[in-house]
Amino acid sequence: MTPTSAGNKGFTLLELMVVLAILAMGSMLVIPSLTGMNARTFGAQVREASALLNYARRTAVVTGQPVTASFQIDAAENVEQTAAQGARSRLGRDDVWTSRGVSVTYRDSTNQLTNVEEFIDITFFPEGGSTGGELILALEGRAASIFIDPFSGKVRTEFSND
Repeated sequence: MTPTSAGNKGFTLLELMVVLAILAMGSMLVIPSLTGMNARTFGAQVREASALLNYARRTAVVTGQPVTASFQIDAAENVEQTAAQGARSRLGRDDVWTSRGVSVTYRDSTNQLTNVEEFIDITFFPEGGSTGGELILALEGRAASIFIDPFSGKVRTEFSND
């Protein structure tokens, strides 16, 4: 056992400053990634919606049957599950995208803008055409437009910040 002196019982000011500096640098790395989480989540949802449309287009051409991609708007947590199950049974498969907090607006080929409150269906035909239009997805100042060409069925996505 070694004797301890009265001066070695605590931390020095320098040691405390080093620990605080390390914590500050760590928080500078963590906080930006937490604030950017919504942007990454929104981007993933837009890519998922676009992928669903492209999948429906390819499936329609390959099978020779019209294929519908459904976009479900979640009004409440409990309603979301039952509505998505209803849409899945209506379609007979899992071609359903659920908004998870993203607001959806639809602009049809006549340029009429409609705020989607429950669901919207986009149908692709075997000849390559579709019901067409533009889906506008928005979340907390971020927006993206998914354009669906009515003649070719091609899907194009554009991101914008408001």
